[in-house]
Amino acid sequence: MASTEPFISIQTGATEPIYRQVMEQVRRRVASGQLVAGQEIPSVRELSQALAVNPMTISKAYSQMEAEGLLERRRGLSMVVAAQHLVAQPTASRVELLRPTLEKAAAEARQLQLPARQVMQLLQHILNERDKP
Repeated sequence: MASTEPFISIQTGATEPIYRQVMEQVRRRVASGQLVAGQEIPSVRELSQALAVNPMTISKAYSQMEAEGLLERRRGLSMVVAAQHLVAQPTASRVELLRPTLEKAAAEARQLQLPARQVMQLLQHILNERDKP
């Protein structure tokens, strides 16, 4: 991929298994239109080396995404995004993909007894960080 950012990034200390992290990030990239139908994804070997994880972990994620119809296997070639993913999903569908993450963040904010306004300011700050050079 010709991008300055890595294809996938994982959090090794997270409670969510690595294969699920990979699946969620690929789903989000497809939903947003960053990955489209026919676009190749890194091979199991390439991604496992880049992330320093067991190739079986990546293989499990790819196999499950193939079973879901998100990816297609091509005999002797790289896997690609499945044909039905020609364009980004509607905004409402993408928002629903974000909802579980925000629900978790909201629960943690409540546990920490943080004011909603301060949490919203932090989220806004984090969103704006990406826009800075």
